[in-house]
Amino acid sequence: VQLQASGGGLVQAGDSLRLSCAASGRTFSSYVIGWFRQAPGKEREFVAVISRYGGTIQYLDAVKGRFTISRDNAKSAVYLRMNSLKPEDTAVYYCAAANVFGRTQTEGYDYWGQGTQVTVSS
Repeated sequence: VQLQASGGGLVQAGDSLRLSCAASGRTFSSYVIGWFRQAPGKEREFVAVISRYGGTIQYLDAVKGRFTISRDNAKSAVYLRMNSLKPEDTAVYYCAAANVFGRTQTEGYDYWGQGTQVTVSS
C-alpha cells in the first residue's frame, strides 16, 4: 500500500486542522493505520492508531480529547482531526500502515507516507 499525508499548515494556538492520509491499493481495509509525528531534533513518536474497521482506537496521552482519528475505507482514507492545537504539536506528521493493531513503535509499521508539516504558533 502507498500512503500520502496532506492537510498540514501554519496555524495559531487553539486552531484546528484536519490531516488526511490517502492510500492506494485495493486492500486498504486490511491495514491498521497510525499517525506519528516528528518534531525537530526529536524522535518520531506515536500519535494515534485506528483498527481496520475503526472499532478500536488508541491515542498518545498528550493528544487525548483534542485529536480524533477516523477512517473511510470506501475512500481508502484516514483522517486526523486536531483541535485546540498547541505549539508543542508542531511537527511533521506521518501516516503509516501496519498488519497488527496496538503497535506504538515505528518498527511496527511497514508502510509510510511522506509527511505533512504542522506548525502551531503561540
